[in-house]
Amino acid sequence: MDIGVHTPPLADEPLESALPYLDEQGVSAIEPGVGGHPGQDHLVRSEYLDDESEQAELRDLLDEYDMHISALATHNNPLHPDEERATRSDTELREAIRLAAQLEVDAVTCFSGLPAGSPDDEVPNWITAPWPPEHDEALDYQWERAIEYWSEIADYADDHEVDVAIEMHPNMLIYEPHGMARLREETGKRIGSNFDPSHLYWQGITITDAIRYLGERDAIHHVHAKDTMIYEAQSREKGVLDTTSYQDEPNRSWLFRTVGYGHDESHWKDIVSTLRMVGYDGTMSIEHEDSLTSSCEGLEKAIDLLERAVFETRPDEAYWTD
Repeated sequence: MDIGVHTPPLADEPLESALPYLDEQGVSAIEPGVGGHPGQDHLVRSEYLDDESEQAELRDLLDEYDMHISALATHNNPLHPDEERATRSDTELREAIRLAAQLEVDAVTCFSGLPAGSPDDEVPNWITAPWPPEHDEALDYQWERAIEYWSEIADYADDHEVDVAIEMHPNMLIYEPHGMARLREETGKRIGSNFDPSHLYWQGITITDAIRYLGERDAIHHVHAKDTMIYEAQSREKGVLDTTSYQDEPNRSWLFRTVGYGHDESHWKDIVSTLRMVGYDGTMSIEHEDSLTSSCEGLEKAIDLLERAVFETRPDEAYWTD
């Protein structure tokens, strides 16, 4: 199992500087943004797409540091009711899939997107309860939109032999494992999860159970290593659907934290072990969004913990059962 890094926290450094730093820290994979919210500071999509010369230079740079790309990231909303925004997101995703295929990268990470509540609405609408009845009707409409769109993307991704790894995220249609499994079942095997536990912790989801649930359905295509801490004093008063600014840390019910600062080392070892049980032995891509520390310190502390948690070898035969 590899330790990787989702590279936007290092956006101030060119890739030529970020790679030797990550190599020195013991990282062997990167997940660069190629559009959408992650941006494309380290890998400008238009510069590499269909350009064999640029792609060869990138491969040489990665080989110099014994590094590989675990996934290309383009997180956006291709189901947005604003046609221009939806089209831009769709273009980013399709071009990311094409580029991944050309670079021999297995997966593209993204969001499911979120439609409006009806064809006449102008703003995405996150439905969290089925009542009053118009909310249930809105959810049915959203699923119709999502199944139609993601079925097309599943076929497109299959044509390019690339997996689409959707991050379960609030304010997106797919934010928990059952929705993820439904989307995969109704669209195709290329659609799966970018399993990021940080968004599941505050929903009260048990991470190892979620891994088993999606793993049984072969629905984990990529994994983020990102922690969350729930602050009980705040959550007891206002719950966890918290719209407080991320910059107002003392008053939030929960915060994204560096790996090990929301849950201890034994918990992360359990995550790694459960991932192996369900057949995932790919990259643990660290996503740093801890507002209580700097990017480099947060990454280094996460790497330090994960180095003790991940398995570097494949299991031997169970000789003691003979």
